[in-house]
Amino acid sequence: MGMEKPNASLNVLEIDDFNFEREVLGSELPFLLDFTAAWCAPCRVLAPILEALAGENLGAFKVGKLDIDEAPAVAARFGVRGAPTLIVFQNGRETARRIGSTNKLNLLKLVESGSAARVA
Repeated sequence: MGMEKPNASLNVLEIDDFNFEREVLGSELPFLLDFTAAWCAPCRVLAPILEALAGENLGAFKVGKLDIDEAPAVAARFGVRGAPTLIVFQNGRETARRIGSTNKLNLLKLVESGSAARVA
């Protein structure tokens, strides 16, 4: 009986109030963070899409998920009020945001727009 969650992922990092700074803001790669919640039905639909996106883009960007009920400090810091909210971070700052469920192509476009923001 370990602490492992049944939907634990190999490619989608579990982010919380304690590792957010190191994993997300400290990431050398663009970071797509899904602000999610256990009670959120659209979030459950989004989970396998994020998993696929993470697996297909290893080394290009990182993907993580943060439960807004378990990590309220980070959610509040970025004004996240609903789930799912997806935020792209680049070089320690927010560069793109999308609220609500979406498909893999739109998520890829979100990351690309957020990654391009570092050049501007």
